[in-house]
Amino acid sequence: MPDLLKNMYNYESLHKLALNIKSVYDPFQADKFVESIMDETWDNLELKARGRQISLSLGKFLPTSYKEAISIIDKVITAYGNWLDGFFCMFFLDFIEVYGQDEKDWDISIAALERYTIHASAEFAVRPFIINHEERMMEQMYVWSKHENEDVRRLASEGCRPMLPWAVALPKYKADPAPILPILEQLKTDPAFYVRKSVANNLNDISKNHPDLVVSLAKKWYGKNEHTDWIVKHGCRTLLKKGNRDVLAIFGFEDASSVEVYDFALDATSVSIGEDITFSFAILARQSTKIRLEYGIDYVKSNGKRNRKIFKISEISLKENQKNSYAKKHSFADVSVRKHYLGIHSVTLIINGMEQERLDFELI
Repeated sequence: MPDLLKNMYNYESLHKLALNIKSVYDPFQADKFVESIMDETWDNLELKARGRQISLSLGKFLPTSYKEAISIIDKVITAYGNWLDGFFCMFFLDFIEVYGQDEKDWDISIAALERYTIHASAEFAVRPFIINHEERMMEQMYVWSKHENEDVRRLASEGCRPMLPWAVALPKYKADPAPILPILEQLKTDPAFYVRKSVANNLNDISKNHPDLVVSLAKKWYGKNEHTDWIVKHGCRTLLKKGNRDVLAIFGFEDASSVEVYDFALDATSVSIGEDITFSFAILARQSTKIRLEYGIDYVKSNGKRNRKIFKISEISLKENQKNSYAKKHSFADVSVRKHYLGIHSVTLIINGMEQERLDFELI
């Protein structure tokens, strides 16, 4: 079993961090710093809570002057940046979030967020700034969307996602995402895939509460730039799974009536938790057409009700009288994002958003 991400924060890594800080700031009490972090609550803390515990301890042992504390962190990152790259040093961003929101510290914090996001994304740290200083911070995010560094440009999009996982919510942007749109417009042809993926994820977030807005943007953007086309497709993935007719039409997935399904079958009528079930079928196109082929599993939930999840099989153009056969295996092993419950489940074939045939089976 892979080690939990939170365990990258351990005595060895924190002691190394403490010694690196002491090397640039001699009064730093390295041992007491580590001891204050790894207190009696430590073992039960999850990843973000551990990061917050580290940043609070930094606040105790670095100078009380925020400007001086940031200058020390700058030296640590400059001198030891390689080993601090990635998720590990996100506590430095959290330090800014906790201690750097006073008006007198605004310029220091914004400049530090811009510098540090190159080492570990500041997507979480910027959100309280957006909540507490919305207009000013969104103006800054737009400036960042034009930055020469792709990590900073990505921050402009990722930081204002309405539904960023693990992050503080932005309820105003769930209700009205209009302030986000100029940033997405600026980044919709960005040369960096890292940035484009963030723009697509932002669009997908917006689509969950404002589907018509995203449909309108998709129609406006699609077909003019290959980078933008990818963003539109990935950003509309939830709408595609929901069978939104307008979005399906943008990508050429329209009428599925010319496609016939044959020999839809399961390899068993029941399956145990932890095992796989396989279904097979064939399709025949009576005329040339483009299809998006998916299947839905109606899972039994803990309350006995059922909830459907959609899974993509393929997207393909079929010629007249073309016949394709498929066999698909689906796992019922419990994973971190899904626990399975006993009962009658279903598998449904879906072509261009339209349900075709359905079969029931029992999870035992």
